[in-house]
Amino acid sequence: MDKNMMNKKRINTILLGAFCSVAVLAPTTSYAKDKPKLSQSTYDIESKVVEWRRHIHENPELSNREFETAKYITKHLKSLGLEIQTEVAHTGVIAILKGAKPGPVVALRADMDALPVKERTPVSFASKVMAEYNGEQVPVMHACGHDTHVAILMGVAEVLTGMQNELAGTVKFIFQPAEEGSPVGEEGGAELMVKEGVLENPKVDVVFGLHISSGMDVGTIGVKPEGIMAGVDDMKITIKGKQSHGSTPWNSVDPIVTSAQIINGLQTVVSRHMHLTNSPAVVTIGSIHSGVRSNIIPEKLEMLGTVRTFSQADKEKTRKLITEKAELIGKSMNAKVEVQIPYSSNYPVTFNNVALTQQMLPTLESVVEKVNIIKPITGAEDFSFFAKEVPGLYFFLGGKPKDTPASEAAAHHTPDFFIDESGMKYGVEALTQLTLDYMKLQQK
Repeated sequence: MDKNMMNKKRINTILLGAFCSVAVLAPTTSYAKDKPKLSQSTYDIESKVVEWRRHIHENPELSNREFETAKYITKHLKSLGLEIQTEVAHTGVIAILKGAKPGPVVALRADMDALPVKERTPVSFASKVMAEYNGEQVPVMHACGHDTHVAILMGVAEVLTGMQNELAGTVKFIFQPAEEGSPVGEEGGAELMVKEGVLENPKVDVVFGLHISSGMDVGTIGVKPEGIMAGVDDMKITIKGKQSHGSTPWNSVDPIVTSAQIINGLQTVVSRHMHLTNSPAVVTIGSIHSGVRSNIIPEKLEMLGTVRTFSQADKEKTRKLITEKAELIGKSMNAKVEVQIPYSSNYPVTFNNVALTQQMLPTLESVVEKVNIIKPITGAEDFSFFAKEVPGLYFFLGGKPKDTPASEAAAHHTPDFFIDESGMKYGVEALTQLTLDYMKLQQK
C-alpha cells in the first residue's frame, strides 16, 4: 500500500468515528460525491431500530410459529407502501421495492425465530414468554440475535424506500422463519422459501445477509470468502435392546452401555479419519433419552447429535462412517441400531461468492472501523440455501461492548446472551450501502 492510500485509509477511519457519533447513516468521506445520500437522520432511524428490536426481543416466537412477529414486520412494511407477500414458508414476509431506474435485483435477508432458552439477562425488555416445543411448555428467548437482524432490515427498508427515486434496481426484503430448524415433521426456513420461489418474480441476482456476534467488538465486521460457516446434518441414533431387571444385567441387551460404546466410537470419526488441516469436522451427541427407573435396564434408547463439515465430500464421508461405526458397535453388543442422518435438518455450507466478496469488501470497510478476515466457523446457517442458488455474501456484525473482554462475553444460544444495541446502526448502514454500491457497480 502506498503512502497516499495509507493516509486516505487513516483519514477515513478518523472521519468515520466522527460521523458515527452524530450521523450514523450519513455517508463518510470514503464515499464518492456521486454516491446516493442516505435520506433518514441517524437519530430517527437508530431509535426506531432499537425500539423495534426491544419489542421483538420481549415477544419472541419459535420456528414456524412467528405469527405475531410477521404481523409486526408487515405493519411496518405496509406503512412504507411496499409490495408485500405474507405466509411464505408458513410465516415469512417478503417486500419488494422497485427503484426508479432499471438494474439488478438485490435480496436482503433477516431471520425471525427465537430459541427454547430461559433468559437471564438483566435488561428491562427480557423475555418472559412460554411456548410449546416438542410437546412441552418451554421458556423462549432471542438467544441468537435474530431480533436485531429483523430490526436492522426493517430499518434498511425504511432508508431505501426514502431513496426510491435514486435506486437503479429492485430490492427484495426477505424476513425468513425457522432458521434454527423446523419442528420435527415440518418443512421451513430458507430451504422451503427457495422451494416456494422466493428468489424468483423478480429473479434475484445477488443476496446479502448478516449475523450479529456477541463475541466481536461493536464497530467491526468479520467476513471470509468461500466457506464461512459449516454445512450441518443432525442425526438420530436409535438403539433397541432387551429389557431386564437391573439386578440381572446378564438377561439384558443393554442399550445404555451400547450407547456409551457408540459415543466413544464416534469420537474417532474426526480424530482418526478426517485430515484436520484440510477437512475440519465436528461430531457431537447432544441428547440421550432412555429408561425410567434406577433398577430397570430399558429396552430402547435414543440419541440426537449434530455433524459439521465444510464440503459435500466430507459430509458424505462422515455420514458413512457414523452409520458404519454405530451399526457395527451395536452388532457387537447384540443390539439393533438405526441411524438417521440427516434426521430433520441438512444445511449446505454457507459459501461466500469469491468475486462478490472481493467486489464488496471496500463497501464494508467504508462502514465500520475494522473489517477482519476470519477463519471458518463450525456453526451453520440456512442462508446457505439462498447462496447456493445465487451469488451471496454473508458477514458477521460486532455486537459486543468494547469494554467487555471476549472471554467474558456470553455465547450465542445461552441464557445470558447479550447484544450491545449500538452495533445495530452499522448493520443498517452496511446492508444499505451494499445495496447502493452493488447497483451502482452494475451500471458501469
